[in-house]
Amino acid sequence: MRSLLFVPGDDAKKLDKSLTSEADALILDLEDSVAPSRKAAARDLVAQYLKARSGNPGPKLFVRINALDTGLVDADLDGVMAGAPYGVMLPKANGGRDVTHIGAKLAVREAEFGLPDGATTILPVATETARSMFQLGTYDGASHRLCALTWGAEDLAADIGAESNRHPAGGYSEPFRLARSLCLFGAAAAGVPAIDTVHTDFRDEAGLIADSEQGRRDGFTGRMAIHPSQVAVINRVFTPEPQAVARAKLIVEAFAAAPDAGVIAIDGKMIDKPHLRQAERILAQARAAGVA
Repeated sequence: MRSLLFVPGDDAKKLDKSLTSEADALILDLEDSVAPSRKAAARDLVAQYLKARSGNPGPKLFVRINALDTGLVDADLDGVMAGAPYGVMLPKANGGRDVTHIGAKLAVREAEFGLPDGATTILPVATETARSMFQLGTYDGASHRLCALTWGAEDLAADIGAESNRHPAGGYSEPFRLARSLCLFGAAAAGVPAIDTVHTDFRDEAGLIADSEQGRRDGFTGRMAIHPSQVAVINRVFTPEPQAVARAKLIVEAFAAAPDAGVIAIDGKMIDKPHLRQAERILAQARAAGVA
């Protein structure tokens, strides 16, 4: 998944319009974008939307439920699971134990609604509390449902009392750079993709491009979006370029032709197994994006 677009779960017009965004996934939100008085209505609307889209081609459909400590999770899942979402996004996750907990709740609803066991994936937002920062290594083995990890800077800033999460010049300040890096490492340790956080200024296309390119270079495979206008940029940045795909194919083919080789030479450069793993990753991303 290159692009994951947030959509307020209580806004029918935005839900309908989101399908034209070309996002790889939609995050139907029951949490921050929905007022407490609108939670029940949002559950009903999201459930109807999921059922209407069932079996149709298009983006993967996640539901961002409320955090475990809100007391709203059971009502959220009871309200939307009949629509068979691709996955749930768990905000303010505090480690692998929370993923295991949500997985058990999902298993009950899958059985209740006649869904295949294990069909619903889990995408935690893994850095939104100070406590969560010490748990990024616990997602490995927490659940077969884990499909990716992402991170958040806004709630984390509120939790630690930060005035801002960025320097005046625009880059993330050190606590948030650490959160971002630990999310990347935690995802790699768990064997799942790392998804970069939102760029909150949706009018700042230059900043979105620069942030996204840096994320791709660091190892993120996609990022979340808060506005449809961001999707095309995100898709473009996180789609491997033709030159990179051609180079990756060359490396994979060279090692396939010499299966016992630890190192091979290509264009006068020594290429070893870490380069092979990176090439395989590029080709997997290209296939997912439909360019290989």
